This record gives sequence, structure tokens and C-alpha cells, in this order.
Amino acid sequence: MNSNRMSTPQQTAAPGPVPGTEIRPFRVDIPQADIDDLRQRIGRTRWSPDLPDTGWERGVPTAYLRDLAEYWATGYDWRKHEAELNTHPQFTTAIDGTDLHFLHVRSTEPTATPLMLLHGWPGSVVEFLDVIGPLTDPAAHGGDPADAFHLVIPSLPGYGFSGPLGEAGWTETRTARALVELMQRLGYRRYGLQGGDVGAFLAPAMARLVPDQVIGVHVNSLVTFPDGDPAGLTGLTDGERHRLAMMEEWQAHQSAYLQLQGTRPQTLAHALTDSPAGQLAWIAEKFHEWSDPSADLPEDAVGRDRLLTNVSVYWFTGTAGSSAHTYFERYNDPAQWAEKEPSTVPMGVAVFTTDISVRRFAEKILPVTHWSEFRRGGHFAALEAPGLLTEDMRTFFRTLR
Repeated sequence: MNSNRMSTPQQTAAPGPVPGTEIRPFRVDIPQADIDDLRQRIGRTRWSPDLPDTGWERGVPTAYLRDLAEYWATGYDWRKHEAELNTHPQFTTAIDGTDLHFLHVRSTEPTATPLMLLHGWPGSVVEFLDVIGPLTDPAAHGGDPADAFHLVIPSLPGYGFSGPLGEAGWTETRTARALVELMQRLGYRRYGLQGGDVGAFLAPAMARLVPDQVIGVHVNSLVTFPDGDPAGLTGLTDGERHRLAMMEEWQAHQSAYLQLQGTRPQTLAHALTDSPAGQLAWIAEKFHEWSDPSADLPEDAVGRDRLLTNVSVYWFTGTAGSSAHTYFERYNDPAQWAEKEPSTVPMGVAVFTTDISVRRFAEKILPVTHWSEFRRGGHFAALEAPGLLTEDMRTFFRTLR
């Protein structure tokens, strides 16, 4: 792996890195013993029987989960997907007491725009594998070379290869500062941000910290809330009313994961860290609920192997617990819920079929300059509709160069 690919005209010459801030090459290499252990654990799973005449409304059905777990143990090839991850340059660097893992894929286009891509939960860097090529080399994918990006794709602190965390206190603000530091350490002084789910909160937080450095923020899976004024609910479009109804449905029937991770993450961690079937069910449920409704099963939306690669990252890194603890930090951080200074950085929003974003609510707190709504693709847009997401990013950032 050639770390010289990280050189760029935008980097500031310096005598050398400050001790402790070195950027180290990284390669995914899960021990074979861990792969064998996963397979053995799946084979020893004690399955919970379904109640008669029940389905997904009560959680992940046992028959479905057993079939998916069986494929994970006997048909899925981790080494193949590990090798795919390793086709991209990866690195780690210590920031604020933790090792931060990231992909750094530079375009060959000299005028490419630096862009950080931020995943959410239950996601990982795996989410972005299908957009790396089109974003870094648009000409090879039928696009305009002027739309090229240099990509920085971190595993969020506490997630995947950036975890587990060794201490409490990783709030949204602390995470945003660490990610800003990463871009500074790479020599990027002007860059864009894109994020979904948790990333849709972190990207605006980063922009508020360094508005002179962030040229624009593009998000999907943005959560927007009514402000309590009944007048704000008048004149909503049918699509906006549908999204409000989806929010109410989520709060009433789908938010148990949020309450548990936000209040008792360590209790959950014991179960998910010990049981691959439990970890698989915990994540597969979200892919079923949040993916495009036209998909009957999670793998119909994102592909069985992509789903299992994402779950495998959580399993092999043991980060079910530390990723859940970040929800606890968010729940218990007063700054998370305090009124924030309005951002001045332009914001682009892509709304997919299961997103609960309403423009008028977003515009009350964010400087929205671009808004797109799509009829296919869901919460995991980079996996479900990479072409749509890529083109929307290009369109938004084209106006900011």
C-alpha cells in the first residue's frame, strides 16, 4: 500500500508529523481463528421459536434468520469481501485518544474536490463501496471529470475498525472535532461533507465548527421535526404528510433500538457481542424496516453479501457495544439538545422513500440550497441507489466549486 498517494498540492509542507499524529497504513486482515469461531457459534445457536401466525411485525422471524445465518456460516466468503475492502487505501491515526480508521481514495483528476463521506448506524464504510469509483473517477463511469472527488471515508469513532472505544464521553461534538482534525491532518483546508443517518447529524456539526473550511454539506436520511407551531403543518404536500405519518409510525413501533442503545447500551452489548445470530438480527431488522418498501427482504434492497459484510464488520471488530454507547452519549449530552447557532454553510438534502425529511422544518435550522426527492431507494441510499445518490452529490457540489 503506497502512502505516497496521500500527497496533494493542497497539503502544507512541514518538517514531519508531530509525534503521536502519524498516519499509518492499515489493511483488514481478520484472523482465521475468528472466522472459524463465527461459524462454530452460528452452528451452536439456540433458536427462539416463532409464535404461530406472526411475522416481521414482532421482529425478525426465526425461519428467515436461520436461513440467513446458515448462509453466513457456510456460503458467505468473508475473505472475498475483505479483499475488496483492501483494494482501497486505508489508514489509521490517533486522534483524541482513539485510533481512527479511514479510507483515503484520491482521484487522478488534479482539480478534484475533497469530500468526506460519513456513515451512520447500523452502517460502516462498507456502505460506500459502490460509490467510490463513480465519485473519484466520473469519466470512467459516464460522468464529467470536473465532478471528481478525493474521498475520505472514516469509520466513526466506536464503529468498525475505529473501535471499540476505550472510554466514555464520545459525544457528537467530540466526534465532529475528531473528524475535523482528520481532514486538517490530511492537509485539506477546503472540503465538502456528505452523511446519512448519524452522518446527517455529524456533517452539519462539523460545518458549524469550521464554516470557513466546509464548502457544503450534503445529507440523506435527515430527520426533521415539527417545531410545535400548528401553522407549520398547514399546506403540507401529500408526500410531506406521508413522511410525518412515517415518523409517527417509527416512534410508536420501531424506536425500541433507540431507547435501548440510548439508555442501556452495555446490557445490549453483552448479548450482541456473544451471539452472531443476535448481532445479525439486530441489524437485519433495520435493513428490513428502513430499506425501500418495494423490497420484501433486506437482501432484496442491498444484496445478501453486502448486508453480511456490513454485519461482519460489527462482529469481527466487537463494536456492537461501543457503537451503542454513542447513542447513550447523545441522550445524555446537554449540548446535543441545546439551541445551536445557525449554520452558514450551504446544505443539500436528498430524500429517499423511507426518509422522514420535510423541507420547511429543515429550513428553520439549516441553510438548505438544494432539495431532491426520489421514488426509489431508502435509508441506505449509498447501497440501495448509488447512482441516484452519486448524481445528486455531483449536482449539489457543482454549484459550490
